[in-house]
Amino acid sequence: MLLEEQRFLHEDLERLEQGISDRVTEDPKRIRDRLNRDHQIAGFLTRIEDQSKRLLDIYNDTEGLRAKEIQEISTGDPFEAFYRQLDEIKDFHKRYPTEPVENLERAYKRKAPGEGESATAEVDNMFTGEEAFGRFLDLTLLHEDYLNIPNNKRVTYLQYLQIFDKFTPPHLNTKCNKRTDQYFGYVGRLAEYLENFLKRTRPLEDLDKLFTSIDEDFEKAWSANEVPGWSLDSKSAGSVAPATEGTGEGIWCPECEKEFKNDNVYRSHLSGKKHIKAAEARKASSSIPSDDATKTNGHVNGKGTSTPVQRLKDRAIAEREYRIQRLASSLESIRAGTRVNVERKQGMTERERQIELEAFFAESWEPAPQNGRDGEDTDSEGEEKIYNPLKLPLAWDGKPIPYWLYKLHGLGVEFSCEICGNFVYMGRRAFDKHFNESRHIYGLKCLGITQTALFREITGIEDALKLWDKIQRDKAAQKRGGANIVQMEDAEGNVMPEKVYLDLQKQGLL
Repeated sequence: MLLEEQRFLHEDLERLEQGISDRVTEDPKRIRDRLNRDHQIAGFLTRIEDQSKRLLDIYNDTEGLRAKEIQEISTGDPFEAFYRQLDEIKDFHKRYPTEPVENLERAYKRKAPGEGESATAEVDNMFTGEEAFGRFLDLTLLHEDYLNIPNNKRVTYLQYLQIFDKFTPPHLNTKCNKRTDQYFGYVGRLAEYLENFLKRTRPLEDLDKLFTSIDEDFEKAWSANEVPGWSLDSKSAGSVAPATEGTGEGIWCPECEKEFKNDNVYRSHLSGKKHIKAAEARKASSSIPSDDATKTNGHVNGKGTSTPVQRLKDRAIAEREYRIQRLASSLESIRAGTRVNVERKQGMTERERQIELEAFFAESWEPAPQNGRDGEDTDSEGEEKIYNPLKLPLAWDGKPIPYWLYKLHGLGVEFSCEICGNFVYMGRRAFDKHFNESRHIYGLKCLGITQTALFREITGIEDALKLWDKIQRDKAAQKRGGANIVQMEDAEGNVMPEKVYLDLQKQGLL
């Protein structure tokens, strides 16, 4: 029966190629249908690979069964072999009368919803509601794990989406010990989630090649001692030195991990109990005797290098951090969309979120049109529903907001900001909000202005430069005036400025 199996495999491969060709020509509009199509094609490609291996084994004929069967058919009585195989087939169906016969012609054919195809697609159980079929990331559980790491910073979910792939200070607290089992499990789960997300959203890409390239690049970086935060000449992973000391504008206190804008405040801070206690703790942790350094697990030895066992643990943690950074860079667009979606949902009520989720799933489960005519009718109906002659902004449900709400918020009033590159903001609320956004702050920094809080309501470049120049002149005059104050002393030994002394002398109070 090897020849029959060989013929079956050839037919199966041709049917699979035809099924892939039928699906590639489709262009689904919904992301759920596109993902379902891609996963079906990926399954067909995997089956083609398996069937091709079986077919290649038959052609290799290592045991000689195929040559023996061909010899029996060619030299012996062909009818004897035919009837023997026929008896085997009849005997099989007598023992299993309800065994269904596989029809390859319909096995891989694209079925319409009315022809018996299941309403549940392959991708329906792959994604959570927050992921929306691969449009966004769902890192809520990992955010909780991040907050539960000892001595770590407390950040919101929106901030976590921005820094989850950054493992060096100031994004990660310097007091956070990376060599704990809790941190190791956290980075492992985060790397596993990103890999799984890529496999679910990009089933047709060669992800094994991407993962292999990440491993090779990490091996080169680790051998060259170039992995950020894990080099031998740096401190131990449990107490990593900050890569950047604050914003770089003030005075940084490494013991307390704080930045001070004023020199006098910093000096008074040095004599405080909190600073003295932190300095003693840091000095005690850094001064480990060389005899005890080799006995400790998770610290640097006397020569400034880690033990081989500890270095092996560090390598496992660094490998996961490096993998997370590379995978996050490949998901940058989805990551940005997730931040926008989270920020948008924060301004919605719980009822609005529930209605939006129900509408999304209802639209995803709605059967797609089967021909061009139905698609044109659907498009025309959608265009008739949305009537927006005044060009009003769209709400969360895709419909124009009421005109009274449009007038209430003043969305028809334009506010231009020259510092933002003459960008126009619609409405007073958006205009007031933009002073704290990155676009306006970046424009001020390009002008050399660092104290952005003092430049609210200023949109002109010339006005901003004049105000900044005046602030700088006032600061310089204040410093000069403070240095040139003449102190006077009366007969009783009271010290006072010269101006106060002269005033009191004129009044006869001295």
